[in-house]
Amino acid sequence: MLKLALIDVGSNSIHMIIAEVQPDFSYKVIDRHKNVARLGDETFKTGFLSPEAIVRGIEVMRNFTMLARNRGVSRIEAVATSAIREASNGGELIESVERQTGVRIRVVTGLEEARLIYLGVRQSMDFGDRNVLIADLGGGSVELITGNRRELLHAASLKLGAIRLHDLYLKPARSLRDGLEQLEQAVEGQLKKALPRFKKVGFEELVGTSGMVANLAEVMHQHTTDRPLPQLNLARFSFKDVVAIQKLLTDTPAIRRQDIPGLDVARADVLLPACIVLRKIMERLDISEVMVSDKAIRDGLLSDFMERHREGIQAESEIPNLRRREVIQLARKCHYDVVHTHHVAKLALQIFDQTKALHRLDETEREWLEYGAILHDIGFLINPRQHHKHSYYLIKHSDLAGFTADEIELIGNIARYHRKTPPEDDHRTLKNLPPEHRDTMEVLAGILRVANALDRSHFGVIKGIECEIGAKSLELLLTTTEDAALEVWAARERTETLAEALRREITFKIRPIEEAES
Repeated sequence: MLKLALIDVGSNSIHMIIAEVQPDFSYKVIDRHKNVARLGDETFKTGFLSPEAIVRGIEVMRNFTMLARNRGVSRIEAVATSAIREASNGGELIESVERQTGVRIRVVTGLEEARLIYLGVRQSMDFGDRNVLIADLGGGSVELITGNRRELLHAASLKLGAIRLHDLYLKPARSLRDGLEQLEQAVEGQLKKALPRFKKVGFEELVGTSGMVANLAEVMHQHTTDRPLPQLNLARFSFKDVVAIQKLLTDTPAIRRQDIPGLDVARADVLLPACIVLRKIMERLDISEVMVSDKAIRDGLLSDFMERHREGIQAESEIPNLRRREVIQLARKCHYDVVHTHHVAKLALQIFDQTKALHRLDETEREWLEYGAILHDIGFLINPRQHHKHSYYLIKHSDLAGFTADEIELIGNIARYHRKTPPEDDHRTLKNLPPEHRDTMEVLAGILRVANALDRSHFGVIKGIECEIGAKSLELLLTTTEDAALEVWAARERTETLAEALRREITFKIRPIEEAES
């Protein structure tokens, strides 16, 4: 099971969900957090995040990150939308958050934001065979998306967010009436350009989403029924409801809007612009009803993450150990020969375990040997010729998580020397290997050279190895099922490195499996 946190750094609110993802890709949201940080206040007028907004954003991200890690989250994915996207100093907030929390916020474009919203909404309802128009009313922008259960068909990001409209038209206005008139003209201008394409694509239902829409739904329900909304997702309200709430918000002085039943006090100044945008969309498209979705960009982030990391999620469940998982994933990406590779690793570890009295290496070095064995042939992905050198290159540049640079260099060299020329001082691949690892590498590479040769035919002829250590000799007693002449011949040609490292003459003796079992 993978536990991760998805954070949406919006212009009005910062949201986080914590989810558990199962190996079968089912998931459960186990926690939700929201903070109305209002990063977009004044930003769309000045082009800058205010110092206060930056402080609020950093503080919220610190708290969310701490909450997530206390819940055992192993991955945190964060995206930022229009406020940070458009602010000239948005990078300052991003860098400060990363420095203080280790979380890198990814700034998404308007169209990427729309795609993620579509993925989120698609999880909250059955589109059937219909095309659906999704309207996400944010603080900085409004995303319009047409799609069905199979694909996104068209999307547009409009600069009609509620905080933006409030700051540009209502805050500086001499009167509410003048401000609303200018605001409606601005909304009309953008919708007039954007909506014809959506009409052409076609849709059968309007779905509203975002915190603004959710709060409008709550206010409308309480206004008409005098009761709290029992369920947000799939709730419906009419065009007449929208018009009535716009009138209520307009007629109520700003200082008294917080007394409106169901209204979120933190949205008292921006809910009116959001309501106007929704009304204008419904009016221009002749829509009589809107359905609410309780999913949004952070839910889309979860869906997108699972799709992009499908292989990794499966691997994490299958292989809990991070280092081993990284090695196996690299091997799989390079289409390694599973049967041959793991047989060679098994033979190499048998030799390692039975010669400890000679090399005196421990479990750390045993792990390096196993990983070098698993990766020894991945260079075939590039070219069979000189594939041992290509294996080194792929390992060195693969950025294996959980390994130090020195460990990666060592494992790369173990794989590089599994065949052909033994290590020599003038070899370029040895120049980056720490001197203290040189002797260890030669022991481990020497073992791998012999083990690999003992599966020369790739048929697993050698079933097991027993090592007998003498004063000057090391005899490998090979249990076989078939004629192993090719394997023994190949192994004899590959003993030099290991013989020098262990200071023993290496010989082989074949023992048919019937003798071993008797």
